[in-house]
Amino acid sequence: MIPCIRRAAALLLLLLLALLANAVRVQVIEADALDSNPANRRPAISRYAQPRGDILAGGKPVTGSEDTGEQLRFERTYADGPLYAPVTGYASQTYGTSLLEEAEDALLSGTDPALAPLPFLGDISRSRPPGGNVVTAISPSMQRAAFEGLDGRRGAVAALEPATGRILALVSSPSYDPGALSGTGTKVRDAWAELTADDAEPMLNRAIRQTYPPGSTFKVVTAAAALEAGVVTDAEAPTRTPEPYTLPGTATVLPNEAVGCEDASLAYAVQWSCNTVMAELGVRVGLAGMLDAVAAFGFNDGALRIPSQVARSNFDTDMTEDQLALSAIGQFDTRATPLQMAMVAAAVANGGEVMRPYLVDRVTEADGDLVFRAAHRTGPSAYRTAMSPATAQVMRRLMVTVVEEGTGHNAAIEGATVGGKTGTAQHGVGNAGTPYAWFIAWAQADGAARPAVAVAVVVEDASAYREDISGDRIAAPIARKVLEAALKG
Repeated sequence: MIPCIRRAAALLLLLLLALLANAVRVQVIEADALDSNPANRRPAISRYAQPRGDILAGGKPVTGSEDTGEQLRFERTYADGPLYAPVTGYASQTYGTSLLEEAEDALLSGTDPALAPLPFLGDISRSRPPGGNVVTAISPSMQRAAFEGLDGRRGAVAALEPATGRILALVSSPSYDPGALSGTGTKVRDAWAELTADDAEPMLNRAIRQTYPPGSTFKVVTAAAALEAGVVTDAEAPTRTPEPYTLPGTATVLPNEAVGCEDASLAYAVQWSCNTVMAELGVRVGLAGMLDAVAAFGFNDGALRIPSQVARSNFDTDMTEDQLALSAIGQFDTRATPLQMAMVAAAVANGGEVMRPYLVDRVTEADGDLVFRAAHRTGPSAYRTAMSPATAQVMRRLMVTVVEEGTGHNAAIEGATVGGKTGTAQHGVGNAGTPYAWFIAWAQADGAARPAVAVAVVVEDASAYREDISGDRIAAPIARKVLEAALKG
């Protein structure tokens, strides 16, 4: 009898070991594969079983969560969805996440290890802490001023605090309501199909994900490069540039919309936007010098994040002299995001230093306690040195003259010093497309120690004035509204 018992016990032990081995296989070896299996609903059920943390602007939530009572219980909601969509992005149970909802998903969903002081306990209990909150640097008054200024026209606005890099406004137009994508079902799928098929691309974040030829606003970069390289030593002195100006190695004559550009000074060329002067100065600086200059402002950097990824602003690294001349006036293959051009204006306003732009001021737990994440720092940090303080001082004076006496008078604000630069960017085959209207600027209240804000505005579907001043007629009034909102605090 004993041998039978022993054999039975051995068999039972073998079966127990097999069960344990299978449990290890399922729960450890194949856990990741099972979690990611589309047929497994448990991760989705768990993800939406509790409210998502909020995104805040001006200290108030611009997002929320609604208890639907469904299997995927909590859906994302948005206050002023179209206004803040270029900041928040969407959090959809069907289509995933985008922008800040994507970049801060772990914190907002409660899965970020920084939210759990004892993460192993969470692993054992299969629970997670409440989602954390993301406090943005966005100023609601500036955000609304930019949104209302664009008034549904295709374009974008980006505004920064020059001394810190805080992103104060980030608007893309036309916009959309991310709440329409939050849940599941036919209604959500229909909304997605409509938005993705829309020729106006409302879900495209034009402020950070679209690049445009910057046109004459890029002349600020070229002017700074000429001063830094010693090609120009006196901004008021004649530049020995001809008019008409023939692009090097070609028979193509570069036109001016402004008058009086022959042998004009750098100051005059910036004030009235002389193409010939700035193109020739770009050629004199040379490709290597221009590449150093644009890199110092942030061009050709494909790694910039705010924390959402920012499209790379481009200045070609291999060009002939005629192409370099056109690139120096913001044409040819030169392209920039509105955020990049706001950084150009901010560099001038901040004495030549470019601060790294950032959208998130701080992150907190659900109860408001700060969360420390070594890998995701927030707050001011240096990014690049675009020019010396002496050059920045000259460029500030030249940009002020643009507003007070030149092509940018529509950006003037009583009680403040405003520096700006207009731009009209040609595009399309044979420059047949409607020009993009640009304006970049910074503003400093009278009596203030430093400029409060730098801004860039681009309007795609602007009326087709071919002269550079269209940036003043169309984009500058939008910039002025944003600057005024910043100065009012």
